[in-house]
Amino acid sequence: MNIIASAVLLAVDDPGASSRFFTTHLGFREVLVAEGVIHLSRDDAATDLVVLRRGTEAASPSDSGTEGQPPAARAEGAVSFTVTGLAAEHERLRREGARITTPLRQEPWGEQVLRLTDPNGVVIQLVEWIPPSGA
Repeated sequence: MNIIASAVLLAVDDPGASSRFFTTHLGFREVLVAEGVIHLSRDDAATDLVVLRRGTEAASPSDSGTEGQPPAARAEGAVSFTVTGLAAEHERLRREGARITTPLRQEPWGEQVLRLTDPNGVVIQLVEWIPPSGA
C-alpha cells in the first residue's frame, strides 16, 4: 500500500460555517463544494479536511461501532496541527477574533499549545515543539 493523501472527515451541522473558519483563520482553501460537503486543502503538509453536513451518508459510519449513538458522540475529538511560529499565530488569531478556547501555554515537556473552536464545535489544536529548558 502507498498512501498518497489523507483527509479527516468532520460531521457538522453547518459545513459552510466550518469552511469559513478554516479558510479565514487557518489558511485552507475550498477544493470541492457540493451539496452538504466541502473539501478543504492547503499547499503544505496539512491533512485535508472534509466537512460534511451531519446526517449525510458519508458522515454516518455504518461499521465503526458508533451506530445508535447520538450525533454528538460521533463528533467528539479534535484536529491537531504541528506548526512553527505559534506565538505569532496566537496573536494573529486573537486579532482576527478567532474563538480561542485554550490560550497559548507552555507545557513542561516542551510543547506550546493553543486550542481554537470553530462555529460547529470542532476543536483545533495548534502545537509547536520547543525543547524544555536544560534539554
